Amino acid sequence: MEGINDAGESTDISVADTLKQRGNRYGEFKNHATLSQEFKDIFHAHVVDYGQPAEFTPAMTEAIEMIFHKIARIANGDPTYDDNWRDIAGYAQLVVDELQQ
Repeated sequence: MEGINDAGESTDISVADTLKQRGNRYGEFKNHATLSQEFKDIFHAHVVDYGQPAEFTPAMTEAIEMIFHKIARIANGDPTYDDNWRDIAGYAQLVVDELQQ
């Protein structure tokens, strides 16, 4: 029986096939990784130089980094893939939920 993940993709395929699928959707990984890391580097340098680093909880930092990851996927790959946009909204909502506790 073939397994299906929440994105409707088969889980019974090789790692190579999975990487090919992801590459088709998100573009070349090294380009995505470069952009994602540049976003993070700029953000963290700015917070240290001009922001209030002590105010950031681990959840806030992780949410921001995951949002950068998703933005890099959008910029490097398929901008019409709505899952990335939903994930961005979800990470932001997790921070809102934390702030409201």
